[in-house]
Amino acid sequence: MNKKKMAGIIEAILFTMGDSVDISRLAKALETEETAVRETVGEMQKEYEKEDRGVRIIELDGAYQMCTKTDTYEYLIRIAKQPKKQVLSDVLLETLSIIAYRQPVTKLEIEKIRGVKSDHAVNKLVEYNLVCEVGRLDAPGRPLLFGTTEEFLRRFSVQSLDDLPSVDPEQLEHFKEEAEDEAKIKLHV
Repeated sequence: MNKKKMAGIIEAILFTMGDSVDISRLAKALETEETAVRETVGEMQKEYEKEDRGVRIIELDGAYQMCTKTDTYEYLIRIAKQPKKQVLSDVLLETLSIIAYRQPVTKLEIEKIRGVKSDHAVNKLVEYNLVCEVGRLDAPGRPLLFGTTEEFLRRFSVQSLDDLPSVDPEQLEHFKEEAEDEAKIKLHV
């Protein structure tokens, strides 16, 4: 195997593993001698330094690890501290609105309204800290009750649940009719 191919494989292994990889494991994976691995890694280290790359390869007690250069830390922190965008799909928004207007509510009640299983949607909303468990229903099986969180209020710029837009009874009746019509169509398909 030529040096360039060996360097590419070592780079891929170190990048993928994240942690340090013992030189003997690298040699075994490459089906070559440890001295060849050591020589190739040494050349890679020099090349990375010469090209002023953002990563480097360090040696740790007979093992090698790919890591970032210390002068890139401030830039990494800027990215790492950025909040991850959480996209709320139509399913999540629908589930969230049911919880917001009907809380405290069980998954079974949500599923009756939506007409489909809602485990994934509720779990995602809990993960996003928009919904939380608020207790248990005093009924057989003691199902969990869900409600919205302070994060929900913050995200939707609402001071309290009383500030949620009210649903016009006529509009609500119209929505019910549409849902019933849609259900009838699905039954005939």
